[in-house]
Amino acid sequence: MKLHVSQHLLSFFSYIAILTTLISYFPRSVCAQDSVTPKADSVLDKLDGEWVMTGTVGNEEVTHDVYVDRILKRQYVRIHELSREKDADGEPAYEAWIHIAWDKEKAEYVVMWLDNTATTNFAPEGVGHAKPDGDRIPFVWKLADGSGIHNTFKYDRASETWTWEIDNIDKSKKASPFARLTLKRNVKRS
Repeated sequence: MKLHVSQHLLSFFSYIAILTTLISYFPRSVCAQDSVTPKADSVLDKLDGEWVMTGTVGNEEVTHDVYVDRILKRQYVRIHELSREKDADGEPAYEAWIHIAWDKEKAEYVVMWLDNTATTNFAPEGVGHAKPDGDRIPFVWKLADGSGIHNTFKYDRASETWTWEIDNIDKSKKASPFARLTLKRNVKRS
């Protein structure tokens, strides 16, 4: 019995060695996901850094701190959004981790928005999509019933600020404003 198990382990390790050798012959771009944003879409680079977000969400005034960086060989933009408003336990009333990547095949951004308002099952309709439009990135989430969410990121080069305009879309495709937010650089004072 030991000999039989040893033969299987030897076969397994031989398979791994052959597979590793074959992979080493492929160009890096074939093996790695090529999702780095194109130079034409460098507007997203303007989002890196620390921001203070103010505006309205559902008719309530809010102030959030937003931290943006690139992760995993700069393939993803990671956004951490924290409200300054607290819940009954003293925790941020709102918190989100947002990940944006470039889908080279479809020439569009994809976004996964995870927040503390609900848990997701990572269904396809939970992923937003956006075709870049100059200094605008109009993300759209579509549900099977025709409803959805539009969240347009807009960069204003003159003021070096961002706005996020979030609209709920009903089944008849009618948009109703949900949030209007402005992001300004967090200038730390000494």
